[in-house]
Formats: sequence, C-alpha cells, structure tokens
Amino acid sequence: MIPIFKKKQTKKQRFDAEMKETGGLDALNPTRRGFMSTAGSVAIGAVGVAGASTLTALNNGAKAAGDPIPVGAMLPYTGWGADDARNFEIGLTLAVEEINAAGGILGRPIELHFEDTKGITAETVTSAARRLIDRKAVHAIINGYNSPSVRAEYDTVADAGIPYIHDNTQYGHQFAVRDNMDRYYNIFQDDPSEYYYGPGLIYFLDELERTGKWTRPNNKIALLSGSIDYAITIASGIRDTAPKFGWELAIDDVVTQPVDDWGPALVRVRELNPALVATTHGVPSDQTGLVTGFAESPTNSLLYVQYALQLRAFLDIVKDTGHGVFCSTTIGTLQDDIGNAFTKVVRDRWGQDTTPMVAGQTYDSVYLWAIAACRANGTGEPYDGIEQNKKVCDFIRSSIYRGVVGTIRFMWGQAATPYPAETKDPSLGMPTIIMQCQDWTKDVMHIAPEPYAAGEWMTPPWLSS
Repeated sequence: MIPIFKKKQTKKQRFDAEMKETGGLDALNPTRRGFMSTAGSVAIGAVGVAGASTLTALNNGAKAAGDPIPVGAMLPYTGWGADDARNFEIGLTLAVEEINAAGGILGRPIELHFEDTKGITAETVTSAARRLIDRKAVHAIINGYNSPSVRAEYDTVADAGIPYIHDNTQYGHQFAVRDNMDRYYNIFQDDPSEYYYGPGLIYFLDELERTGKWTRPNNKIALLSGSIDYAITIASGIRDTAPKFGWELAIDDVVTQPVDDWGPALVRVRELNPALVATTHGVPSDQTGLVTGFAESPTNSLLYVQYALQLRAFLDIVKDTGHGVFCSTTIGTLQDDIGNAFTKVVRDRWGQDTTPMVAGQTYDSVYLWAIAACRANGTGEPYDGIEQNKKVCDFIRSSIYRGVVGTIRFMWGQAATPYPAETKDPSLGMPTIIMQCQDWTKDVMHIAPEPYAAGEWMTPPWLSS
C-alpha cells in the first residue's frame, strides 16, 4: 500500500511515516523487558539458542565415530583480511569441536579443510572453491567474507550442488539468488546486506539528536567512499537517505585501496568542518591512517569508520586516537549473556588479542548448517549428492536460529533479515550493531539498537574541549 501524506508534513516526517508503513528503519525501539517478555512466544522448532543440545537430541545420543564429513572454508589468510581469517578459523574450529562432541551429523564427525583466498580476487576465490570441491569432496563450504570476488565463485559451487554459507554482506547477492533461484538455491548469506549500513547510520544520528545526546553543528557530511562494490553500495545508501533528514554531502569522494595518504582528504575536511566524516572504505589497514591523521587536528565532526573498529588489531594500532570514533556492523557477536559466554571461551583459549565479534559469525554458520543436515537425515557429496543437499538447503532456508550474533532468519534472496530495518521483532532479525570505541584497551561498546545495547553513547573527547 502507498501511504498518503498531508501537505504540511516535512520531508523528514514523510520519511518517518513511510518507514513505519513499510516496516523499515523507523522501527519501534523495544525495551529489554518487553523483548524478554515476548521472545519466548516465537516458535523456533528444532533450531534455537542451545545448538549443541539440539544436536545431541537429533543424534539420539550417538557418538561421532563414523566416516568424517568434509567441510570446506575459504579464508583470506594472506593480505589485508588476515586478522579476520584467523578469527573466522577460530569460530569454525570451536563449532566443529562442540558439534562433534554432541554426535556430529548423525554419528559422523565433521572434518574441516581450509583454503587461502589470498588477495580475494575472482580467480583466487574460485580456485579455492574448486580445490575444496574437487580435491577434498566437501559436503558444504562455510566461511566468512570474500566480498571483493563479487560472487565469481557462485557458479562453481552451484555446479557442485553443495550448501555454501558466507558473510559477504552484499545486496547484489540477494538479487543474484532471487533472479536465479533454480541455480543458486544452495547459496546463503547469513548476514544482512551492506545496503543497511547507509540508512542505518543516518537513522542513528537522528536518534542521537532526538534524545539530546548530540546536536549537529551544521548539515554537512564528508563522505569518503571506497571503490569496491561493498563500499559503493553503502555510500549509495547514505546518499539516498541523508537528504531526507536535512543533510547535504559537502564532500562526496571515492578513494581507491590501498590508501597510503589520507592527507588530501583531511585537508578538505578541515576546510569545510562538516558535522560528520564518514568513510565506507572498509579496509582496516587503510583506515588506521584516517583515524590517526584526523586526531592530529580534529574538526568539530563525528567520525564514522566502516567495519574496522571492532577488530582488536585495529584498536591496538590507533590506541587512544580511536576514543569516540564509532562504526557499525550488520553481523557480530553480541554483548549479551550468550555472546559474552562465547567471548570468554574464545579469549580463554586463543588469547586476549582475538576478536570474538568476528569469530561468532562462522561459529553460528556451522551450527545452522549442522542442525539442518541432521534434520534432513544427512548430507550429500558434491555433484552426486545434489538431491540430498537440496533437502539440507530446504531446512536452512526455513530455519530461525538464535546464536551468538542474534537471530538468523532468511529473507528474500537468501540473506539474513536485519533488525530493526526489516523487522520490528528483535527475536526475528539480526541486529545492526552500532558500536563506539570508548577505551581502546577494551572491546568497543555496543550502544544500539535496543535491547542489545550494552552501554551509552560517549561524546567524543575532541568535541568536549
């Protein structure tokens, strides 16, 4: 239904009304009490929070002692994604150990095989997929992101007919799967698309203003977009949404990785003194230079960086120059009871320099697949086991799994449903987490959305002087 607006409404009021009508970004902010009182009413069937307990029940107490089921992971061990690759491996390893202890897949243990996607090009990612399929005969591929390959590996995986679960965070994935469902039925993105970063940022700024936590000094935004598809889509979301809230793009530039010198961009920022400096260029090794360079002579601006702030290695480089900087993620381990328990296990075993925010992504992905495989009565080999794997994919598609990163429930195009952008119910969507560095020696603080906020917004120190 198309909403009808009164003429006296402002642009912002019209946008708010449209979002309410369509179930979009103007979702109600539920309280923790309200969430906890209603979450139990969601019928989640065999999949739920206690993944290992669910598998034990599905396995009828069987021990994982049969022939191993090979499962592959394509991780960017070489290059700028190496820190994420390490944490993705931790999540995969921990999940497989727990699942095997709970009986594996109907008594068969899972055996992991890893391949390096190196520079994350179309060629290196596709080659990694072929090695896992043709040499290791994996029954599934489960990994974090290989976004820069832009779905080049999809046809290789589709030919094999095995489940492929990734966190590429791409809006393009949804259209590719929706428009080619017969071919890509087996490919799932178990996090929401990157599109939701853009509107989510602007909407969060509106929340800060409406609650009196920040007042914009002007309407200017300095947007520094990355050059890859992921960054371009996020920047488009900002461009589409910002004017509806009275913002103007005073700077709208594209930077190409690697960015060795942020100097020219910062000169322009200091000339215009915008209310917000936002970069959608999500390469952590590049963004350290932006944060430290900005801190040398900060403007009266909020500083938003894409993705990188959540990484422990990033914080160890920027140190206190990161205090007050904020970012967001469409997927990450929550700072609630479930997420904190997982974080403790990871840190106790693999060290305090790990990033459980990232490890939780692949951890949940393995459980999602394993439970679906048990419910489907087993897995299938590549090529010859396509019909069995279709059954596994049917169960993945219909699952609602509450894990350490929130709830995985697939929407159109087989991507995870974001909360609050596409559902008002936090038990039916994965939260887009807004986080801020408040003490670089500690993890970033989750400050939105409710009921997942673990702390409050901190006024950046350069604004309080």
